[in-house]
Amino acid sequence: MSEKRNSIRRDYKINGMDCAEEVAALRSEFGRLPGVVDLSFDVLNGRMSVDFRPEDLSEAAIILAVNKAGLSAVPWLDDSKLPPPSTFSPQLIAVVVSGAMLVAAMSVHTYLEGWRSAFGFEDSDRSWLPQVFYLLAIVAGAWFVVPKAILSLRRFRLDMNVLMTVAVLGAVAIGQSPEAATVAFLFALSLWLESWSVGRARRAVAALMELSPEHALVISSDGREESMEALKVVVGSRIRVKPGDRFPLDGKILSGETTVNQAPITGESMPVAKKVDDEVFAGSINEDGAVDVVTTRAADQSAIAKIIALVADAQRSRSPSEQWVERFAQVYTPSVLVFALLVMFIPPMLGFGESAHWFYQGLVLLVIACPCALVISTPVSVVAALTAAASRGVLIKGGSFVELPAKLKAIAFDKTGTLTLGRPEVIEVVPTAGHSEDEVLATAAAIENQSDHPLARSIVRAARSRELAILESFDVQAIKGKGMTATVDGETVWLGSHRFLEERSQETPELHETAERLSGSGASVVVVGKDDHVCGLIAMADTLRPNAKSVLTELHSLGIRRLVLLTGDNAATGKAIASEVGVDEVRAELLPEDKVGEIERLVKEYGTVAMMGDGVNDAPALARSSLGIAMGAIGTDAAIEAADVALMGDDLSSLPWLIRHSRRTLRIIRQNVVFSLAIKIVFVILTLGGFASLWAAIAADTGASLLVVANGLRLLAQKAKA
Repeated sequence: MSEKRNSIRRDYKINGMDCAEEVAALRSEFGRLPGVVDLSFDVLNGRMSVDFRPEDLSEAAIILAVNKAGLSAVPWLDDSKLPPPSTFSPQLIAVVVSGAMLVAAMSVHTYLEGWRSAFGFEDSDRSWLPQVFYLLAIVAGAWFVVPKAILSLRRFRLDMNVLMTVAVLGAVAIGQSPEAATVAFLFALSLWLESWSVGRARRAVAALMELSPEHALVISSDGREESMEALKVVVGSRIRVKPGDRFPLDGKILSGETTVNQAPITGESMPVAKKVDDEVFAGSINEDGAVDVVTTRAADQSAIAKIIALVADAQRSRSPSEQWVERFAQVYTPSVLVFALLVMFIPPMLGFGESAHWFYQGLVLLVIACPCALVISTPVSVVAALTAAASRGVLIKGGSFVELPAKLKAIAFDKTGTLTLGRPEVIEVVPTAGHSEDEVLATAAAIENQSDHPLARSIVRAARSRELAILESFDVQAIKGKGMTATVDGETVWLGSHRFLEERSQETPELHETAERLSGSGASVVVVGKDDHVCGLIAMADTLRPNAKSVLTELHSLGIRRLVLLTGDNAATGKAIASEVGVDEVRAELLPEDKVGEIERLVKEYGTVAMMGDGVNDAPALARSSLGIAMGAIGTDAAIEAADVALMGDDLSSLPWLIRHSRRTLRIIRQNVVFSLAIKIVFVILTLGGFASLWAAIAADTGASLLVVANGLRLLAQKAKA
């Protein structure tokens, strides 16, 4: 811990870091340096973070170490953006040249000696002209491979670059130039496909960055419009957004009404109506009318900025499948290399065939040893899953949390703001002593009009929705924990709890029964009265989310064994909510530490448990659960900090979607791993039987890489469906 405190962190943009091989090379190089405390990688953005002690290691030494690993580095800037995809990258040029030379070589070879000789069905006369083209194809295909292989050998590390180099040189040594050229070309193609697939995932995330306009139309104090960089607009500025434009910053509407397409931020499929005081988010689209907005967050603190940062940082945390594949590859590659050497030398020594034949079969095994498809399949699937989820307004904070939703056995829910909307509404008004509902509500609203308490606001909203006249109140006095008194229309009136009614000695058996009935249904009861009589009772309750019951039914159908409600409210309220939505168990009147105890109990009983809450007072329980899920996390930093997953759209239906998405991701990862290993097992059997060839092995390996990448990228299609 003290090492971490004494260290500093620097981020670097690593050019050419596209897969686990480059990460392994960098880890190997930095493992030799003094002063390195921690090292983490974001392959998605080509970013390396180094925690180091400045007295032991300089930044120049860090960049030199990257160069020694065969890559290049520049300091990471906060506004670093991915360059536009290049039509002709150096890797692609090498692939094209190698392919062109291979085609030329085969064509000339066929012309001079016939197609049977060119394709290896009969001995070749080894004409010099085809050999020149084969050599050029080999050089171009191995241009980026051999330097990395040399670096790996210097550090006594066997990777795919070493295996391919040995296979190509071995094929040349035994006079199989056509196969050597084919191996070099197909492996170069495989590396380019790998780079392209990571690049596609990078651009999918980079597309998020393009959602927010770079400029905002700022309205000055004298009413003039001025275009200004969004990054320079200060909080509290007035900006104007015209129909069809995107909102450049988060804010609240000052004037005007419109509908807003928030799909890029929250995943909502339908436009949302917005009026004065409603919140709007950077990157969303203003569809109808021009509106003036007061900015509430700086550009780098907006909801879309948080999404971009979280999706980018998610790659630092590897999923369990990624970790397993990496550990497997570390054992698998050297094991197959040793097996290939045994195949090369043991059978001839025992008299089973010629040395050349078994040496060739050993080279085929070296090609098969390349774990390219296996290594690339998992990170591409995880990146695609993270990006698709973010596009639906579901932020998963790391690859390690992508697979967890698929394994959930129990889910605990907070009540307020999770199963309910977190905004109490008046559900019943019971007038007494000859008063009407409107009179009771208007009197209560007059007293509560200046209060910010949620119950007070719900009474005022209800009065305004009925278009009641709200009179002015005077001499308003709060009686702590009980209620309020005021003068309204020249009369002294009071408002308070059931206990306040009892203390004033104005309760009757009928009033007591009515108050108990309303409280028993889970409502909060406010009594309104005057000095000589009670005017009536108002019942308020936090309204359920419209889809709460259907979502919990769907969770049961997905195989979640236990759904539990954890609430700080009284037992009656908890049971009323539970009976409406269909949870299996209710725990009420809980303090934050009590919720932690309940989560620990569920983890002990069911294993993998999620906690879903607002991320502030539920933070301890969110942290203790297997998977913490923050509900409606837009603008709530505490929610994002506490949770592993944040549902930005405040949409409960995103939870079953997340579970299905996680299961689909896990299914695709398993498909890729099984397919990659099956291809290798088949070729090992064919090799031992003498039926495999170098070009077929590398073609199969390249084809496997392409297929697992394509299979993983299918997860990006979830964006369009969402």
